[in-house]
Amino acid sequence: MKTFCTRKDFGAIVLFLMVFALIFVLRHMDILQFQPKVKSTIIMPRVSPHHIVNRSFCTFQPLSPEDALEERLILDSIAWPETPLLPSSISLEQTTDPAHSTFTILQGRKGGQWHVGDQLEVMIQTFDFQGRPKKSGGDFITARLHNRKLEAGVAGQVVDHLNGSYSAVFSLLWEGDAQVEVTLVHPSEAVTVLDRLNREQPDRTYFKSLYRSGSLSETTICNVCLRPTQQLQCNYTDLRTGEPWFCYKPKNLSCDTRINHFRLAFKQSLTSKEEKLFQSGVNLKVSIQASGPSNVTVLPEEEGQLMVKSISVTSLPSGYYYQGVWRALGGTTVSQFNSSAITQCLKGKAVHMYGDSTVRQWFEFLNAVLPGLKEFDLHNRKQVGPFMSLDYENNILVTYRCHGPPIHWITIPTRELRYIANELDDLNAGPNTVVVLSIWAHISTYPMEIYIRRLQSSRTAVVRLLETNPGTMVIIRTANSRALTFQVSLTNSDWYSLQCDKVLKAMFKGLNVYLIDAWEMTLAHHLPHNIHPPRPIIRNMMNCLLSYICPLKHG
Repeated sequence: MKTFCTRKDFGAIVLFLMVFALIFVLRHMDILQFQPKVKSTIIMPRVSPHHIVNRSFCTFQPLSPEDALEERLILDSIAWPETPLLPSSISLEQTTDPAHSTFTILQGRKGGQWHVGDQLEVMIQTFDFQGRPKKSGGDFITARLHNRKLEAGVAGQVVDHLNGSYSAVFSLLWEGDAQVEVTLVHPSEAVTVLDRLNREQPDRTYFKSLYRSGSLSETTICNVCLRPTQQLQCNYTDLRTGEPWFCYKPKNLSCDTRINHFRLAFKQSLTSKEEKLFQSGVNLKVSIQASGPSNVTVLPEEEGQLMVKSISVTSLPSGYYYQGVWRALGGTTVSQFNSSAITQCLKGKAVHMYGDSTVRQWFEFLNAVLPGLKEFDLHNRKQVGPFMSLDYENNILVTYRCHGPPIHWITIPTRELRYIANELDDLNAGPNTVVVLSIWAHISTYPMEIYIRRLQSSRTAVVRLLETNPGTMVIIRTANSRALTFQVSLTNSDWYSLQCDKVLKAMFKGLNVYLIDAWEMTLAHHLPHNIHPPRPIIRNMMNCLLSYICPLKHG
């Protein structure tokens, strides 16, 4: 069917389009008009995908079709089961109660006998505070198998059956006693709250910057996403990576007078019912007890039996502890390095570490154990850096630099707000260069799209680095578990860390990089969880790192 447009109709359409264009420009003036003088190119933002509820103030650069598809597939792969009822509409009594919930060790194929190389399956049944069985899934449950005397431990794989029951599957990797430990980290209703907070309140952790020119100074609020107000905005979106960052424009100063960055505060916005979902000792990281025996005796490996023969490759743990030492599975043999061995391994090498404070721990570890490594006093703040240490005699260089915003530390000069992707592009690397990355802890309060995009830009830089600097080694540290309180749960919950861990592994899968599985290494260990893992865990992580750099030579 043909349609025709009269001159009168055409004029009306043109008028409509002009009005629409004017409205669009006026609505975006606060973002587009005030660019720092050093940024001569205006990057047009766009609305983020539909997963972010507040589209009006979370804007991003367009993704390529390939990156957009990857983002969609990753979000689908980490999707969490939805809670049938919203937490605000139910009482605490209807939510998962770890005190009423139980786990049971299943007999297995050998009728109560287990050997090294078998798998152990545990059935977990959840109940609410009134003792009624839960009918839906979505609880965040972790599990580990351990033997305190042997200093042995391995993380279990938890499977949600979406009906209130869960399975935990363990690899049996040592001979002797093996104790099952199951923990409810969050009930499903709490996970729903955490997910909603990231979608609806991505600015609940907010930051400030100081602007100064002569005797004038002002501070304004900054973030990845800023809610629209009458106040104009300065757009500090990075021109090379496209990473977004905005500040409300000072009233009397220009955008290019910004001199620092610091975390200001955390805004809590929960109902009283929702707050009850995050109670230490009640439903926040609380153990679930066994309905019968909680341990098994593991017999020696049967003759001719393949190690962990009944477990699929995808469900194998990355490793386990035995006698306090981490043993990797299916990869590089982890050697033990004393100070002398570390020096020999790093001799003639440059190790560049980028990211958050969890990788800064590694920098501090090397400085503490290597007598020949001396840190230069660059007169930088203790947390922030950048830092540099040298061992002249053995030609060892170790550096650390924090990643770009958001970063939750004390005041950081704007000159030190550098994105990892840009640092990698500017790095003079080669066969004697090791790059270590850790990106997760400071981006947990935002929608997952923001984390995915940060990793996409970092990954692109890693690929460029490996192509242009053959022989460079890239090692990536994953997220780890931590101690949880009410407020910590709302900003750095283990659920956020687990989601970041899944995304990170998916993003770098298949690339010529090495992963150190901090998630399993902290979950499997007997020491309390901490955002900065205790020294024995750090030592094991460093042994993994050094084993990648200096693998054991066979034959």
